Amino acid sequence: MNKLYIDFHIIQSVPPSCINRDDTGSPKTAVYGGVQRARVSSQAWKKAVRDVFPEALKGFRTKKIVDLVAEQILAIDAAADAEALAKELFKAAKLLDKSLDAGSSAPLFFLSPGQAKALAHLAIENPEADRAAAQAALNSAPSVDIALFGRMVADNPTLNADASCQVAHAISTHRVDNEFDYFTAVDDRSPNDNAGAAMIGTVEFNSATLYRYATIAAHELKNLLADSNQTAGEAVAAFADAFICSMPTGKRNTFANHTLPSAVYVALREDQPINLVGAFEEPIKPGDRGYVKQSVQKLREYAQNNVYHCFAKEPSAAFAVGEGLESFGEPISLEELVTKLRAEVEGRLQ
Repeated sequence: MNKLYIDFHIIQSVPPSCINRDDTGSPKTAVYGGVQRARVSSQAWKKAVRDVFPEALKGFRTKKIVDLVAEQILAIDAAADAEALAKELFKAAKLLDKSLDAGSSAPLFFLSPGQAKALAHLAIENPEADRAAAQAALNSAPSVDIALFGRMVADNPTLNADASCQVAHAISTHRVDNEFDYFTAVDDRSPNDNAGAAMIGTVEFNSATLYRYATIAAHELKNLLADSNQTAGEAVAAFADAFICSMPTGKRNTFANHTLPSAVYVALREDQPINLVGAFEEPIKPGDRGYVKQSVQKLREYAQNNVYHCFAKEPSAAFAVGEGLESFGEPISLEELVTKLRAEVEGRLQ
């Protein structure tokens, strides 16, 4: 099968916000090019993508795997001792931790609806199923989010699932310094002569123009979804729509940072994925033009004059959504992009 990588490059302006915080409550940052940048972790954005996926594409990340399978067993046989059957199956698969409450696995486990159904059928048809049979059911019919983002089971590597999608930590294209919002709250029922605040505090925040990058190995995605109900084209289209439009939810009620990208560049490559973050190793300088237009220009110039001219071939196809990249890829709308990506993936991976 031919290789097909789909690279997503996004320039997005985010107003004052704190969408991804560290253990102290501060907005995450990173040093790149010798200066501090705003950062949003890949885990945060992958969670945001999964949150907006249609239910048909999503699995369950949970400790309550016995409950999930028991529900499927009862849907097949309402008279079955569903919980006992499910427990025995997971004991055979070496996934249950006896020290935890009934119905729990040891770590969080990523389970697709198709895998839960396969386990339920196995529990009913073969209550004495061995470890190999249980693990075969656990590796069948992955959901789209498992096929994209993978699954790691430290205690049982045979249940690991390779990820076909990689998501980079988003960073600002320019230097960022965090700021503090001082706030107070008043007790609505305090006496009129009792002036002062009932609570005071601070919230740390920043604002930034981000460069976001993700890549999908569509040929690997097709193999992973071979025995599921979804195709690679459907999965790529769903990811494109979700990744481009999603936003992590940290402090959303405080800052209402509901922005969409300013520019999106999608490149289809048959050699290797290429992250273009090097365009911003030298941070964008502040000016009266803001950061978005300069970031889009730097992205285009770096790709054309450095990457494509010196190191790699140009992509076999490219699409551009938003202003500033019209000469860089076929200019289309987001809706058209989603449709085109599905068709391109299905056609190229026949």
